[in-house]
Amino acid sequence: MKISIHITPEQEDTELIVSCKKLTPEIERMIATLRMMDNQLTVRLDDTIHILDVYEILYVEAVDRKTFVYTENQVFESDFRLYELEGQLPDSYFFRINKSCIVNLRKIKTLKADLERRIRITMDNGEQLIASRMYADELRKRLGVK
Repeated sequence: MKISIHITPEQEDTELIVSCKKLTPEIERMIATLRMMDNQLTVRLDDTIHILDVYEILYVEAVDRKTFVYTENQVFESDFRLYELEGQLPDSYFFRINKSCIVNLRKIKTLKADLERRIRITMDNGEQLIASRMYADELRKRLGVK
């Protein structure tokens, strides 16, 4: 791979151009990583690639070695692993609530104490998630509740 950087003082916006013989999974992953830096996430739905603003995400869940991204009305698949997304999503918005789920804190509608110090979370779209007791205290702290 060859990388060239051209500094043009009169250019107003930064532009990244990828020139390749064909679009490979590695190049798609590189582009997806760059989008994350701009608070966008590249996801798939069927055979279509979508670009989401990360703030549209309700939560991200890992199921059977696949990562799914949930928005208000749709479920997308991501090529990133859950731990990779956790490291790239803004900490001020996203928080891991159990070993397989990261939630957008700003999309939480209600919290309710559940069995064994767990927390039942209701999201803006009405879906319910469970925060395990391992993450429950930190979740309360992050949300400023006791």
